[in-house]
Amino acid sequence: MLTATRPQLRRTGQARTAYLMLWLFLLLNLAIVELMLTQPNTPAHNTLTTIGRALGLHLGFALALQLLLIARLPFLDRRLGLDKLTSWHRWTGFAIFWLVLLHPTFVLLGYAQLDKVSFLAQIPNLARQMPVLLGMIAAILVGVIAVTSVRAARKRLPYEVWHAIHLLVYAVIVLGVIHQVYEGSAFKTNNFTQAYWWGLWAFAIGALLTGRLILPVVRNVRHRMRVAAVVAESHDVVSVHVTGRDLHKLQARAGQFFLWRFPGHNRWWQVNPWSLSAAPDGHSLRLTAKAIGTTSAGLRDLPVGTRVFAEGPYGAFTATGRTRADTVLIAGGIGVTPIRALLEDETLDGDIVVLYRVRTPGDAVLLGELRNLAQLRQARLHLLTGRTAGANQPFSPENLRGLVPDIAERDVYVCGPAAMTDAVLRSLRELGVPAPQRHAEVFRLAS
Repeated sequence: MLTATRPQLRRTGQARTAYLMLWLFLLLNLAIVELMLTQPNTPAHNTLTTIGRALGLHLGFALALQLLLIARLPFLDRRLGLDKLTSWHRWTGFAIFWLVLLHPTFVLLGYAQLDKVSFLAQIPNLARQMPVLLGMIAAILVGVIAVTSVRAARKRLPYEVWHAIHLLVYAVIVLGVIHQVYEGSAFKTNNFTQAYWWGLWAFAIGALLTGRLILPVVRNVRHRMRVAAVVAESHDVVSVHVTGRDLHKLQARAGQFFLWRFPGHNRWWQVNPWSLSAAPDGHSLRLTAKAIGTTSAGLRDLPVGTRVFAEGPYGAFTATGRTRADTVLIAGGIGVTPIRALLEDETLDGDIVVLYRVRTPGDAVLLGELRNLAQLRQARLHLLTGRTAGANQPFSPENLRGLVPDIAERDVYVCGPAAMTDAVLRSLRELGVPAPQRHAEVFRLAS
């Protein structure tokens, strides 16, 4: 049986360390929050307001945790990858949504009971207090973000609109902090609890500013990236070649992605996450995108010399995550971009099988490059076409085993539409492919 090399074992150990630290941070801080609730505090008016206060403290912690998860800290991103961090982000978002509903509900019920008025009548009474009103506005904004994050709504929204709506999270942070300054009582028991609480928030906000503002600005000032060429790959797919100064210092790897902006060509809030479609060589970067949203459709018209503002590199969808000597690369549609880059990566050695799923051969973007690379790397390339229906189920467990009989002994990388990725991962589990050997990139963010 093939075993992992020392660098691969080290990589697996780094991922486990990151997971352990994330869980320790969560559990330790939750324990402190529970202890804070047991300390003597300002007497509660009744049981309902006491519950509301406890829910508010948990809401504050969940918001701070969410800031850390969206800060794109290199320590977590390079070890866990976007797909796993997205899972944490999603579940934390669910917790925030329900706490945002329950916290004001119990507070309003408690005060309505005290004032002997109805629940609805109590809303304008408390809204006359500015800190409470700001908290209510923050709660409404969280609701808007949550509704637009539901899969059904997400499918109907262009990425640019979805991203613009999610910028409201910064308004939620500001309003939430102001609300806590004036209305927070559960963490004002003593100097220690106040120091802990504001220290937690300072750490979270500091991490957010560092990961989302300071590091990207410093990197872009250093590298001075520009559009070097724009190449049409098909009627609706375009590649953009980017050059800059000292790009090797970015330490980008095949399979990773950047968040791309083109100042002067698009508005500053129009940012898209596109994977590198070629292995970085230290001198240039290439992204390839399909015309789906406003920004991606406009790439074809980018003038050569356009300034580029790129955040990254992000993601752990790289060859360094391997645990086995042999590999299967599975791509669907435009999700071929990081797969093509991985196939070019010389550190991805061993036997390689590539499965490329498209509706028709004409939809197979970068197919010529894939064939050339497959020949060069002595890899096997399978183009899987046709509608997924009836007997044509290319990613069923039986068909996957038929294409790659020893798939359980390989690392498997998959990037494509969400439905395809989910189907592949289900089949891999049925085939007994261990979790460390399954690597998936989140398609909506990767391409």
